[in-house]
Amino acid sequence: MSGRTTAARWLKFNAVGGIGMLVQLGTLAALTNGLRVNYLLATALAVEAAVIHNFLWHERFTWADRVHISAHESVIRFLKFTLTTGLFSILGNVALMWLFAGMIGLPYVAANLITMVICSTANFLVSDWFVFRRLETRVYYGVLGRLL
Repeated sequence: MSGRTTAARWLKFNAVGGIGMLVQLGTLAALTNGLRVNYLLATALAVEAAVIHNFLWHERFTWADRVHISAHESVIRFLKFTLTTGLFSILGNVALMWLFAGMIGLPYVAANLITMVICSTANFLVSDWFVFRRLETRVYYGVLGRLL
């Protein structure tokens, strides 16, 4: 992949992620302020809302040149996305929210913004290398390889 293609994809990734941040922050605010949900549970739910949003846009926008849209392949990619970037985001966000909001005492929204920035670079790399890589570059190792 050329540097220009990587840069364009990085910009698309961040555009989608920026909107995903708004989804996450809006969900967090609605759950904590409106529904009085515990901030850690609200963080996990808000992250999952952003994960779903981001996956849909990444598949159809950020990595549209790499993927074949089919129900079967989309489900597999969604599972991979959720199990990698989604799980990392949820665990990373909850742990970092505990650190920044719970231990350091930052306001929830400020702590959440810092947390999202920390997790985003790792998510791009995992998505680019594993979730949305071209089919023809996959190496299959038995049954497990066919699932991935």
